[in-house]
Amino acid sequence: MVGPMSNDRPSVWQSPLTPYVAPFAVFMLGLVGVSLVKNPDSGSLWLARPELWIYPLQTVACAIVLLVFWKRYDWGVRGGWTWGLAAGVVVLGIWIAPQAGGLAGPRTEGFDPTAFAEGSLLYWMTVGARFARLVVVVPLVEEIFWRGFLMRYLIREDFTAVRLGTWNPKAFFGVAVLFTLVHSTADWPAAFLCGLIYNTVAVRTGSLAACIVAHALTNLGLGIYIMTTKQWGFW
Repeated sequence: MVGPMSNDRPSVWQSPLTPYVAPFAVFMLGLVGVSLVKNPDSGSLWLARPELWIYPLQTVACAIVLLVFWKRYDWGVRGGWTWGLAAGVVVLGIWIAPQAGGLAGPRTEGFDPTAFAEGSLLYWMTVGARFARLVVVVPLVEEIFWRGFLMRYLIREDFTAVRLGTWNPKAFFGVAVLFTLVHSTADWPAAFLCGLIYNTVAVRTGSLAACIVAHALTNLGLGIYIMTTKQWGFW
């Protein structure tokens, strides 16, 4: 008599993909939420500009998911800080070069915290939440997904058996292209170069932390540039 068939496949919770994909999925869900709720003609600020409340919720949700799976991430080797810091500065320069150099017009349409009175509590809470998203959550979520997961998954389905930063042309350029496509079309040239540079950091250092440092430094500089020039379209 044949007994019941056993299923050795891990549950979604146990799957090695879940820690890497779940934060990114939550992040993308927040972007979709803004698109679904946004109604520019609404008389309500919260419907006309839902990013003012959805992005903070997105930030908190992503942070919770990251903390839940924190011990399951492969950070690669230690070190690589010089590569990370240098890459962060270079990418920042590439990202803002068209506007800073006068080659393109200012990007003033976007997440504008001056929807609240400047200097008010709501204004600073909005700015603080935006910087937390930009400098902490986005670098962690994106680098864990792109360099920590997908760049290895495109080499081998059992991606945990692939050393972080392993060189493979298909994975290297494939991730750069996909990374580009999730950004707005105005940012495609910069996003593609950004993807190539962050991928290079991964290959040269084998360190996911170095990639996160690079991304965080770029975004910190970008946030300062945005607040200084009021080019909200860079958010």
